[in-house]
Amino acid sequence: MKKHNFSAGPSILPQEVLLKASHAVIDFNNEGLSLLEISHRSKSFVDVMEKARALVLELLGLEGKGYKALFLQGGASTQFLMVAMNLLEKRAGYLNTGTWSAKAIKEAKLLDDIYEVASSKEANYNYIPKGYDIPEDYDYFHCTSNNTIFGTQMKSFPDSPIPMVCDMSSDIFSRELDFSKFGLIYAGAQKNMGPAGTTLVVVKEDILGKVSRKIPSMMDYKLHIGAGSMYNTPPVFAVYTSMLTLEWIKGLGGIKAIQELNEKKASLMYSEIDLNPLFKGFSTKEDRSMMNATFTLQNDNLKDTFETMLKEAGISGLNGHRSVGGYRASMYNALPIESVKTLVEVMSELESKA
Repeated sequence: MKKHNFSAGPSILPQEVLLKASHAVIDFNNEGLSLLEISHRSKSFVDVMEKARALVLELLGLEGKGYKALFLQGGASTQFLMVAMNLLEKRAGYLNTGTWSAKAIKEAKLLDDIYEVASSKEANYNYIPKGYDIPEDYDYFHCTSNNTIFGTQMKSFPDSPIPMVCDMSSDIFSRELDFSKFGLIYAGAQKNMGPAGTTLVVVKEDILGKVSRKIPSMMDYKLHIGAGSMYNTPPVFAVYTSMLTLEWIKGLGGIKAIQELNEKKASLMYSEIDLNPLFKGFSTKEDRSMMNATFTLQNDNLKDTFETMLKEAGISGLNGHRSVGGYRASMYNALPIESVKTLVEVMSELESKA
């Protein structure tokens, strides 16, 4: 039985994507070679890379607007430093909303002075700060759109007077936004786009080339743009699977259609958390993530019973992060609403037994 996969990442992928990707591992494009064996310089794979990059800009509505899409390596964690290396000249402003934004701040501080425009650390990151000012004389403003560990999400973004950089690792392609508000977006693939191993970067070219430092080759966005994301050997399987997932999103009707499905899943999940007295949500209601619902079980005596029921229902990956505890239902794009219904049924059944 295929389990209901609520893993926070690496996470669920569409079944049709898995089938196509698995076939390509055996025989790619009926060429008699595995996807894992072909040259990344071959026309077959160059076509994959170009299509993947084009689909990114198409789905985000950024075609012809001066942006380039890159598929790099090193995860979002490498981007914490790479962003600063390419954009930080004097000072930058960071919004601290969780573990990953705190790590981004730590890495950027290796290069220069960083100013926290606002933080929710004092409340264990259970809300998104609002009403902060972004200094106009800074190099860029950095934020994290969705916080997987704490289950919070930015519902709107400021009109930044300086280039806005956003870590969208856990909610990229999940909802409609005006993506042209951002100077740079980065996202690890392993939540909404593909397997672990590649990182998407979408950058507006005119914000580059303004720092005085020498940038190491592998950390230089301009070099990767010039090389078409293939300055070094790219992670071919991760890029190919990401391309398939982007095709899947487009086939469903694009980000608008995906958002409608995600809203239904989140509404179903949070309704049960709010109505069931056995559970309590972690994050403030106005900042609840559509991707990651975090909650706790109020009665520890029911923990073993609940987890036995989850296992019997084929529900996997629900444990919360150690810094929050409890449970975390990650409802990424590929998670079917049937899985959410199954989880809600188990939670409701537990209430009837209590």
